[in-house]
Amino acid sequence: MERYGSDADDTPLLHRRNEDKVQRAPACCSSRYGLALLSSFGFFVVYSLRVNLSVAMVDMLNTTRPSSSNHSGSVCPAHANPPRPKHNHTASVYDWDSATQGWILGSFFYGYILTQIPGGYLAGRYGPKWLMGFGILGTVVFTLITPLAADLGAGYLIAVRVLEGIGEGVTFPSMYTMWAAWAPPLERSRLLTISYIGAQLGTVISLPLSGEICFYLDWTYVFYIFGVFGLVWFVLWSFLVFDSPNTHPRISEQERLYITSSLRNELSTSAGHIPWRAIATSMPLWAIVVAHFSYNWTFYTLLTLLPTYMNDVLGFSIQQNGLLSALPYVGCAVMAVLSGQLADFLRETCLYRTVTVRKSFSLAGMLGPAVFLVAAGYTGCNYSLAVTFLTISSALGGISASGFNINHLDIAPSYAGILLGITNTFATIPGMVGPVIARALTQQNTMEEWQSVFYIAAAINAFGAAFYALFGRGSVQPWAVHSSYPHGD
Repeated sequence: MERYGSDADDTPLLHRRNEDKVQRAPACCSSRYGLALLSSFGFFVVYSLRVNLSVAMVDMLNTTRPSSSNHSGSVCPAHANPPRPKHNHTASVYDWDSATQGWILGSFFYGYILTQIPGGYLAGRYGPKWLMGFGILGTVVFTLITPLAADLGAGYLIAVRVLEGIGEGVTFPSMYTMWAAWAPPLERSRLLTISYIGAQLGTVISLPLSGEICFYLDWTYVFYIFGVFGLVWFVLWSFLVFDSPNTHPRISEQERLYITSSLRNELSTSAGHIPWRAIATSMPLWAIVVAHFSYNWTFYTLLTLLPTYMNDVLGFSIQQNGLLSALPYVGCAVMAVLSGQLADFLRETCLYRTVTVRKSFSLAGMLGPAVFLVAAGYTGCNYSLAVTFLTISSALGGISASGFNINHLDIAPSYAGILLGITNTFATIPGMVGPVIARALTQQNTMEEWQSVFYIAAAINAFGAAFYALFGRGSVQPWAVHSSYPHGD
């Protein structure tokens, strides 16, 4: 193939030197796809525990206060709200103003940011299986005591959410470390999109289910029910998952050889050495950082505040709210899976360079959402059009799952967990400040205020897409491999 500067040799190694020696192992009933499914269940739990508060918050507020924003005082005419069962309303409600709500919704990320880089380092040093397992288990435990913390006061609830964030902070770095040992280069997009679609499914299912739980029971059961899901996942993870193909007792020999041979020349032979200076000065890494930060600003703004927007502006009831808030993530989940299949097809069959695929998918997955997010702010009280534009915006965002989102494994598979920890540290900042800024800008809940929120998110998204298009790369970087094999970056 023609050589293109610094990314001339980003053709996966399986196509270069081992093409005739490595026999592809079937995907059906394989250990690597089993890992993808179980990790997907894990991310389902992770995001269920993360977003259920967004819906529960609508029901946790004392709507009898004149100053409170509830759907009866929404900007648009309220939708019909069926009478709620007599036995509900047994849970406590709280007099939290908009600022307090913003801090509660954003507090999770103050813990989440603390364990990103340590999570990547610890996963590489001690193994990702138990780090991820106990991280999610800790989050489950604190989720189960959330109602108690809320009764004790907003400060206690904020503290519990911070502790939940600390537990969840190790999950993505751990999983990237695990995929560095499990994902053959030509199957990365497929395996990782299957794995991380669990995050979208967790959002899709937990938002409407949380609304139904609040409607028929009360908001406390939101945390109890999803906490039980987390306990079930931990048991399955403990017995069925292993750190690498070489430590898995039930993997077939064909699959083990396929995975290890395809990765042989991409992994560093100096496992104990971490080139921190080279990592910190790597422009391809900073391109991922900027893209990840920018994308997450829009993602977290919608993730934490979409139920509030549906209630305070569009006038949807608690029962309708969860279902409609979930629609954008249905589209995102579908597009993430389809983009993974297409990305690997373009690389494997059409021989497109990895950098071309990653940049193209990132541009589509960031500029598209920006356009439709701004458009959603100008739909007025046209409910169908507003929900449609928000759904299209989020759906197009799913394309980036095969763009910058997995580029860590392209440029430095041996240090993917650490790199993900670094990029996710910066990408967590929007979750910390986004809800606070958005609530500060929307104190009167007018259309114009929400348009400002959407404009800010869209502008940040567009900047991140442009930066990644300029500085992103698709090949293993020289500092990321210590081997006599020439990688030709």
